[in-house]
Amino acid sequence: MKYFVAGSTARTASSLVGIHHNSGIRFFHKLREKIALKQHQRSEQFSGNVELDESCFGGSRKGKRGRGAAGKVAVFGILKRGGKVYTQIILDAKASTLMPIIRCKIKPDSIVYTDYWRSYNALDVSEFKHFRINHSKLFAEKHNHINGIENFWNQAKRHMRKFNGIPKQHFELFLKECEWRFNIASPKEMVEYLKLVLKEFYEVSAPILIISE
Repeated sequence: MKYFVAGSTARTASSLVGIHHNSGIRFFHKLREKIALKQHQRSEQFSGNVELDESCFGGSRKGKRGRGAAGKVAVFGILKRGGKVYTQIILDAKASTLMPIIRCKIKPDSIVYTDYWRSYNALDVSEFKHFRINHSKLFAEKHNHINGIENFWNQAKRHMRKFNGIPKQHFELFLKECEWRFNIASPKEMVEYLKLVLKEFYEVSAPILIISE
């Protein structure tokens, strides 16, 4: 667990611990499954100053870049300034896709900050107070910026790069791991969190032995 928290790959951790690499891979996969499950169970809504943005992960560098790039996974992110982040894989970045997520995760009358992506036009006539930053001209204008969520994207991509490619079927597990790492931050707290999660899982899943007289 400590090597996982430190960001080691499963193969490196297995070598250091002295077990077969397949055992390490399975254990790390199980940790990511439990983390993702817990992250999906979060029901809190964001309020106050909130930043919104989308990003693309993976895929080839050739051809179209940015929004809509072929072979990439699109992700939408919501970040409470000074607080936590929430991420969700999306099929596209249309207003019809983003607005239901925004309304579900952010309380009305919150202040939301975005870039000039056209899908965010819907926020101008919504229950939110909307500010936009034009990245073609500047990246911050006093309180008007989305530097927090962009910092998260950078952290997440830097963490994922060390794995030299992540299968698409497992991408969400790695994404939720990055969300979890950002939200907890303290390595010591991460270890304690994993201990509690695994204890809870094995207590629930442990078979009950019935002995008849």
